[in-house]
Amino acid sequence: MNYLSEDTLLVVIDMQQAFDNPKWGKRNNLSAEANIGELLASWREAKRQVMHVHHRNPKPNSLFNPDSSGIVAKPEALPIDGEPVLFKNVNSAFIGTDLEQRLRAIGATTLVMVGMTTDHCVSTTTRMAGNLGFDTFIVSDATATFDRSGPDGKYYPAQLMHDTALASLNGEFAEVVSTARVLQALAAK
Repeated sequence: MNYLSEDTLLVVIDMQQAFDNPKWGKRNNLSAEANIGELLASWREAKRQVMHVHHRNPKPNSLFNPDSSGIVAKPEALPIDGEPVLFKNVNSAFIGTDLEQRLRAIGATTLVMVGMTTDHCVSTTTRMAGNLGFDTFIVSDATATFDRSGPDGKYYPAQLMHDTALASLNGEFAEVVSTARVLQALAAK
């Protein structure tokens, strides 16, 4: 696996405390934060580029309202000095932001995606990255999501939502990889 070229960027999506709120319900992959923390530490040690994406919603009752504590990054994913933080207000980090222009300006052609939630913002951003011609990888165990209900009320467990989101991305918009595989490739550079 030779995807960690010098221009590979780690994109950390919506790793914010709003997702700790019980209103979301049951979640899969409780190791996502630890895996993201490990990826960030290794990425920083290798002096690679990181981009943080945070969600903001102006609605007063939103968990992502700029005046709420939910907008704060989770401890495992706190940006450090020099790491840009991009703010979005929709699912895709490419809509209403200058993300594409930033990536083109620094010569990034390969993206490694992690964050919350697998089937919403991570998936939407990953799909657009693939459509825009970036070589895109999504780290399966550094993403997570929640239980969902369909329009007919049918229950879908978080793990099923996670697995089907990854299955629909793999091979079409991105390659699905594990934290261990990314860390191994990073150590080999």
